[in-house]
Amino acid sequence: VQLVESGGGLVQAGGSLRLSCTVSGGTFRINSMDWYRQAPGKQRELVASITSGGGSANYADSVKGRFTISRDTAENTMYLQMNSLKPEDSAMYYCHAEISQMVVATLTVKNDYWGQGTRVTVSS
Repeated sequence: VQLVESGGGLVQAGGSLRLSCTVSGGTFRINSMDWYRQAPGKQRELVASITSGGGSANYADSVKGRFTISRDTAENTMYLQMNSLKPEDSAMYYCHAEISQMVVATLTVKNDYWGQGTRVTVSS
């Protein structure tokens, strides 16, 4: 299983970016997906999460009202629409997914997978 992110870049404060994360590789079921970010010298923090069907989402207080997480279940892709970006949003953004895979007919295992990260830089 691989998670591949795209969509990062350099944007001015107040601008927008849309991140994508596509899951591929074998047969799997996505239980949940999240976006994390990590700024230099800081711990990785959860930005937004969404349930398997996309019916429920949660956001960090710092991004509520500005970021929107969504999923295209048919394409195994998750998005993060980021509006009204601020310099403090600058970070490496990582896609995370909890995925179940059937090993044998009677055994399903869950694992956590991470993308390689995509950098977002917001200039003031």
